[in-house]
Order: sequence, then C-alpha cells, then structure tokens
Amino acid sequence: MSYTVTEIAAAGYRSLRAIRFPLRRLSVFVGANGAGKTNLYRALQLIQAAAAGNLSRTLAAEGGMDSALWAGKRQARKPPRIKLMAALGDADDGGGDATTPAYSYAIEIGLRACTEAAFAVEPLIKEEALLLHRGPRQTSLLERRGPAVFARDIEGRRAALDHELMASQTALSAIADPPRFPDLYMLRRTMLDWRFYHDFRTDPEAPLRQPCLAVATPTLSSDAGDLAAVLATLVHIREDTDDLDQAVTDAFAGARLVVPGPGRTASFGMAFAEHPQRVFEAGELSDGTLRYLGLMGALLAYRLPALIALNEPEASLHPELLPPLARLIAKAAERTQIWVVTHSQTLAAALEEHAGVKPMTVIKRAGETWIEGLRLGGGFRDEEE
Repeated sequence: MSYTVTEIAAAGYRSLRAIRFPLRRLSVFVGANGAGKTNLYRALQLIQAAAAGNLSRTLAAEGGMDSALWAGKRQARKPPRIKLMAALGDADDGGGDATTPAYSYAIEIGLRACTEAAFAVEPLIKEEALLLHRGPRQTSLLERRGPAVFARDIEGRRAALDHELMASQTALSAIADPPRFPDLYMLRRTMLDWRFYHDFRTDPEAPLRQPCLAVATPTLSSDAGDLAAVLATLVHIREDTDDLDQAVTDAFAGARLVVPGPGRTASFGMAFAEHPQRVFEAGELSDGTLRYLGLMGALLAYRLPALIALNEPEASLHPELLPPLARLIAKAAERTQIWVVTHSQTLAAALEEHAGVKPMTVIKRAGETWIEGLRLGGGFRDEEE
C-alpha cells in the first residue's frame, strides 16, 4: 500500500521555531531568498534520514547542533531540542476515512547528557514515537525515551527492543523484522523511497554527462547519475516514448531525444531543429538543457517514488522552459506526491495554471519561517473559509 505525507511539523530547527502544516498531492512553496523554504525541505530530508538510520550523521555533516538549532530566544531552563514529525495516510483518501489507518512519526534530537556515551556536541536521539491513528483511536507502535525502546508487534503485544541502541541511532531504523513489525517496516520503506532532487551537477565531470552502466533503472537517483539508464529503460524496456517525446517537443520545438540501444553502458543525446541529423551527446549539451532532461527523468521514470521533492528546479533553466516544466510536474503529480520549493513566481503561477494548486507563500516574521494564511493549529484560512 502506498502512503502519502499528509502533514509536517518542525520546531527548533534553523529558522523553523515551531511550524505545522498540511500537505497536498502537489505542494508548492514559493518565496524570496532567505525566507526559509529550503529549511522546510531539509526538515523532510531529516525525517527520511531518521528512517535510514543516519540522522545524527546528517545533522553533524550540515554543521552540527550549533548550526542546526533554532537561533532565536528559547524557553528558560529547557534543553534545546529539534522536533520533527511527519503524518502519513492512504494515498487515495489522504487518511481521512475513519476506517483507514494513518500514522504519525515524531522524533526529538538534543545534546549529550553527562551520562550518555557520545561526543560533546553530537546530535542524539532523545525521544521517538510512531503512532497508529484509526478514527479517534490512537495506538503506540513504537516508543523510545532515552535508551528504553518498546514496539508493538503484529499480535498487539508491547515488547522491549532486544538489543541496546546507541544514543545516535534511531529505533525506527534498528527494527528489522518485517513479519513481526509489519507497520514499522512498511512506514520505513515508504520514507526510504522518497527522492530529493536539488541542483543537478552539470560541470564537465558531472555524472549526468557520463554514460552509465546499462542496468534496468526504474527510478532516477538523487544525483541523476543514472539518467541514461532511466531513459533507456523507458525507450527499450517499456517501449513507450509518448510522454518523453511530448516533454521534449514541449520544451524544444522540433527537437528529438536520441537513446541508442544500450550495450555495456547506456547513453543519450539530442537532435535539434537547426541540425536534425546531428546528435549532440550529453557532454555537449548546455547546462539548462541537461538539467531539464534530468528533471524529465525524475518526473517521467518507469516507477515514480512515493514522494518527489524538488528544490528550486528552475535553476539554470531559461524562462521559456518553466511552463513545460510545470506541465511535467502536474502530470507526474497524477502518479505520486510532489513537493516543490521555488523562488520563481513564473513557475509557481504556471503550476497553479496547469495543476490547479495554489502556491503556499513562505515568509519570515520576527526571524522565523512561516507560511502566509497558516493558522497556529495547522490549517489554512482560505481552506477553512
């Protein structure tokens, strides 16, 4: 069963003092540079890192707790914490039906206590919980406070985890017994399936410009290094190029995508209207053309992930490519959940036109990131009205 993210909450993380908001099938965040759009995107990445078991390492790599913690005024005598939560529901009805289970995963990260075996400023897991919501009923499937971890098995029994976790390990990533804990396994697998695409490299040595191993590839990797294999999978395995051809024609009038039959490696090129017999290989294409093709691979792949997050996908694209990109995103949103962060009003307006989704405007107020029209309870004024 496929689950979508229905709500996100984050507190104590960078410019996110405390925010909670619902997500749609397609969520578009637009705002000026410095408003904190990327921090919203990064909060979702950190939740995936918790599922993968590398949350502490990810926070350390981005500057550690000194950099990641909310820099504003905090409550006196309370230890600084980063709190993250994601709610997931059924893909068909958003988890709103009382008979359909929905889930919420929450985690708190803090600094070392004097009794914990960790480095002085290492990000550590303080609390963790996975709840099952079925109508008004709520059941704890996973509970962790400090070193103590309990999980509810398929028989409904509450059992202590049978091995000790380090303070930097997440309990969700440590429980690896699908038959005994099927809900935990399913939710973790969904989170690990999310894909985050940000700033594809296009320098001469970029993976995107190189041939790649010819292995059937249903989903584009985060660095787009397997784009040639993704395109070859669509052309030579699915043998359906209608969407690819339409996306290329929409963006580059008279052009065509060329994907040779792969041998040991897979490759691709483009032929343009001005030189129809000349195929320009990936290494010869402009940065903007190559980035657009990378986004095509992400949004038209054989199998789309449970969620696609795009951070400023308009980077290096000519303004004329933004309406075609919006149409690509709108089409992909029919197959999966998509999160778009952009500072381009042109792209936001095109997404509203082609997908019928009103962008959420990200702002700064008193130093914290907020969304226009968002109520403290988590809903939006215009939707309630």
